[in-house]
Amino acid sequence: MAELPSPAHDGKAAIMKATLLLRDKQVLSGGDAVVELVIWQVPRMLPGSLHRFKYRLALVVNGECVLRYDNEAGKGDHKHVGEREVPYAFTDLDQLLRDFRADVTAWRAKQ
Repeated sequence: MAELPSPAHDGKAAIMKATLLLRDKQVLSGGDAVVELVIWQVPRMLPGSLHRFKYRLALVVNGECVLRYDNEAGKGDHKHVGEREVPYAFTDLDQLLRDFRADVTAWRAKQ
């Protein structure tokens, strides 16, 4: 388990336990694209999210991130498609992974 700092009531940093659920990195066929998946279960919901997961799913092509799903604290669930950032309606982890994989497949089909 990893420890993430969390604001304490007295203003000092407290430690909350987070559990790593998934960490995977795959080189896609052709070798120019990499998919990185990282999902943590956290003790409390992050500001802006209605669930107890912290995630980052990314498609990196030739060193450039072209697609990323994440839930940065305060911004909530969203995805980056190229330079655009759009909200993402999180329902559960299985759907998150399906949606990301579908976007990866669609992005690669356009290339």
